Amino acid sequence: MHEDFWQARWARNEIGFHANEVNPYLQRYWPDLAMPGGARVLVPLCGKSLDLAWLAAQSCRVVGVELAQKAVEDFFAMHELQAQISQEGAFKVYRAGSLEIYCGDFFALTARQLGDCQALYDRAALIALPAEMRARYVEHLRELLAPGCQGLLVTLDYPQAEMQGPPFALDEDEVRGLFQSGWQMRLVEARDVLGENVKFRQRGLTRLDERAYRLIRT
Repeated sequence: MHEDFWQARWARNEIGFHANEVNPYLQRYWPDLAMPGGARVLVPLCGKSLDLAWLAAQSCRVVGVELAQKAVEDFFAMHELQAQISQEGAFKVYRAGSLEIYCGDFFALTARQLGDCQALYDRAALIALPAEMRARYVEHLRELLAPGCQGLLVTLDYPQAEMQGPPFALDEDEVRGLFQSGWQMRLVEARDVLGENVKFRQRGLTRLDERAYRLIRT
């Protein structure tokens, strides 16, 4: 999706993708990554996710990347954090304690800006991208992250013809194809969650599966 699409969604507060609780897969599987204290974690297309604060509470240094300035400002206001703001290249960077969010285009982020990043968390980035952008996104992750970096990826899968994304449907074969070069991947959980999601049933979906994957950059 183009920048104006997401800016308009945030401006109109059309953010049904924002979860009002910490992601359960994150809470369940993040400890398995055994990240040391102070580990730097990349969270692409982070919005104002509560997952950012949860990761920071696990002694991680969290680096979010978000296009919409309103989302970034809402996050710091929601947590009553006073951010220090600086301009770094194409990004306006907001920092408070162990949290920092780069406000700008994810594809403009460089490995030099990111620094020594040991982990990746993607709950809402890959599924927000249309098919023609996904390979570019995964390749950019590969360029940003060093071998040994570990990650957790959460996806949705449903009959794409039944609903216009985002969020978009990604089946397991597509996900494995995207990460076949430069990554190790393991499916750690798959669940049918249609019964728990009234809004998706109302949009006409007949199937909705969530999958969580463990990633390692090779």
